[in-house]
Amino acid sequence: MSFVVALLGAESTGKTTLAQSLARALRGEGRSVGLVGEYLREFCDSRGRTPRQDEQAGIAEEQTRRIAQAAREHDIVIADTSALMIAVYSELVFGDTSLYARAEAAHREASRLTLLTALDLPWQHDGLQRDGPHVREPVDALVRAALVRAQVSWSVVFGTGAARDDAALASIRRALAPPAGDLDTRNARWHWHCERCGDAACEQHRLPLMPR
Repeated sequence: MSFVVALLGAESTGKTTLAQSLARALRGEGRSVGLVGEYLREFCDSRGRTPRQDEQAGIAEEQTRRIAQAAREHDIVIADTSALMIAVYSELVFGDTSLYARAEAAHREASRLTLLTALDLPWQHDGLQRDGPHVREPVDALVRAALVRAQVSWSVVFGTGAARDDAALASIRRALAPPAGDLDTRNARWHWHCERCGDAACEQHRLPLMPR
């Protein structure tokens, strides 16, 4: 069973850069690593526009399909987003919550570790896919709520540059080889628990380097 790491987070929080850095670092250790990019970006670039509401479900399904394909070919998969982010933006932009159930199920089934990128990076413009800094906090809240509904634990990744990479790698390495007692051997999914993990204010504690 491939170890899928899903990166989620609001726009301009470094998901793509982080995904590329993680794949490069893990490949440098001799691991078989697949990197799945964000299909939404490909969609927008090829059409020169953002998707309509009726196109959202297809984009979510294609993201899920690409992750599954990579999981069949590699030991570790780094996914630069999952269908869950499509569901979040469908609610934010169109008021459409119909994609959540399927996206949450797909995320729960495929992802062995979820990394949520914090809002500590400055917002940067990036063409069609960026709505503005004002949407980052609402998106972050919707992602957290979806993860809670999906009953998925996650680790929040902070920092800039190498510090952000190191924080994420620390979570991945701990998940791949957890200390005794951290892993339920009946379920190969790693869990990180925090009594306040649904609260964005908890991020001020800056604990991702040492997941609890």
